[in-house]
Amino acid sequence: MKSALLLLAAGIAALPALAQQAEQEPEDQPARYLLGVSVASRPEYDGASARQTKLKPLWAFQWGRWRISTSGGSALLGFGREGGGAGASTVLVDSGKLRLGVALRVDSGRSSGDASTTEGLPDVKRTLRARVYANYGLAPDLNLGANLSQDLLGRKGGLTAGIDLGWRFYRSPTLEWASGIGLSAGDAQNMRSYFGVPESAVASSGKPAYNPGAGLRDLHAGVSFTRPLSKHWFAFGGVGASRLLGPAADSPLTQQRNGSYANLGIAWRN
Repeated sequence: MKSALLLLAAGIAALPALAQQAEQEPEDQPARYLLGVSVASRPEYDGASARQTKLKPLWAFQWGRWRISTSGGSALLGFGREGGGAGASTVLVDSGKLRLGVALRVDSGRSSGDASTTEGLPDVKRTLRARVYANYGLAPDLNLGANLSQDLLGRKGGLTAGIDLGWRFYRSPTLEWASGIGLSAGDAQNMRSYFGVPESAVASSGKPAYNPGAGLRDLHAGVSFTRPLSKHWFAFGGVGASRLLGPAADSPLTQQRNGSYANLGIAWRN
């Protein structure tokens, strides 16, 4: 992960010049916003066998190159292929095929009480994460993206990295289908926080001690759709699967390596 840290540092160091370049480019895009709600089903945590189903509000707001959104809201507003993700983000470089940007978001961490299998483990504290992301258009509907995300407050969130390939394989005035596949990884701190069991928590958690190092975290793939219902309203949904890899798969907290998710919702956008 040392090379990843160096890359993140280099990206942050280059931000002033990139921001100056962004400011020099004209912005004539009107404000855009989205409000919606979805029902999502997924494991309690990565590697858990128990599932949880939640009703989630979605929203997003964009002005020029700047946007802020909840998880999933940015993609529904039409920026899924840019890789900004949740939180506040901006595109610094947009050369047509290549987009480069930065984002900030609040990471809620993990409470030991979130699931019975994590009781007795140290909490992973809420923190602020910075994200550098890049996206390259290989074809009009085929995009390759990469990102690095770092815990800025030193609350043991560590560094994560990911690479994803997205393909919009069907598009018509009444329906759009897209799919994606990707890999994620984490440094030793991130792995220890989410998949490790410290010696001090062996007695309270009932789990054997486990001190993972850096490595791949998971392989994931999914398919999603959006369907307009009127000029502003549309329905959306998706299903996906993932498989834990490396140190994450070997953790005593991992009850099953394979996981799945599904969501369905409705939203309004201007």
